[in-house]
Amino acid sequence: MNGSFKPTALLLLLFVLVTKKGSCQTNFHQYEFGINLGMLVYQGDLTPRRIGSFETQKFTLGLHASKIISPVLSVRAQLAFGKLKGDDAIYDNPEFRKQRNFNFTSPVTELSGQLVWNLTGSNYKDKGFSPYLFAGAGLSLIKVRRDWSGLNTEYFQPAASEIWTGLAADSAHGTPRMIPVIPMGGGVRYFFGRNWGVNAEATYRMTTTDYLDGFSEAANPAKKDKYMGYTVGIIYRAGKKDMLKCPKVKY
Repeated sequence: MNGSFKPTALLLLLFVLVTKKGSCQTNFHQYEFGINLGMLVYQGDLTPRRIGSFETQKFTLGLHASKIISPVLSVRAQLAFGKLKGDDAIYDNPEFRKQRNFNFTSPVTELSGQLVWNLTGSNYKDKGFSPYLFAGAGLSLIKVRRDWSGLNTEYFQPAASEIWTGLAADSAHGTPRMIPVIPMGGGVRYFFGRNWGVNAEATYRMTTTDYLDGFSEAANPAKKDKYMGYTVGIIYRAGKKDMLKCPKVKY
């Protein structure tokens, strides 16, 4: 009985030690918090470029918190503040834009939730670069201030009546105060150590409205308005390694 007990006891002791050692080396990074600064770029009827109106880009500030759920995935909540602006008059080509002379501004407050995919599976690593992609859904609060007082009706004769008809329809429609958005994009981050890192990312926001700029029927009702942003920021990663303070095991 004693002979059979000793090997069993040794195997049990070895199992406990290995399990304890493995648990002591678990990385307890669970949460990330960050702040970022950058620019918002309007994309819509009041710019001839698909990439947006970089001439009227405005500052944005964002705050975010993430819960790490695996080496590859995390979920992120983000609150962003900024402003959007578009102005026909800044474009010389095509010529009609200076004559149409529509413009708008709007503050933006955006709250969104996103799923973040770490392409290198390094969410629990202490240091290094990692590229990532993300997508999600959210809501943006806006307050559109549109202006068509500079419209040159003589330039658009005999089509001026069509523009005024469009403006009448846009005025009757009004402007939204809250719009759903689908943020998606990518970025790269670098952690200097266990807790602190920096990141840079670009975000494209799809919307369901053509009235982000206040104009649709008088401009281009066939396309929805959108906006994008690019930011840089600082990340703080909460949690510690070896939180159990286990003693080192030597064999």
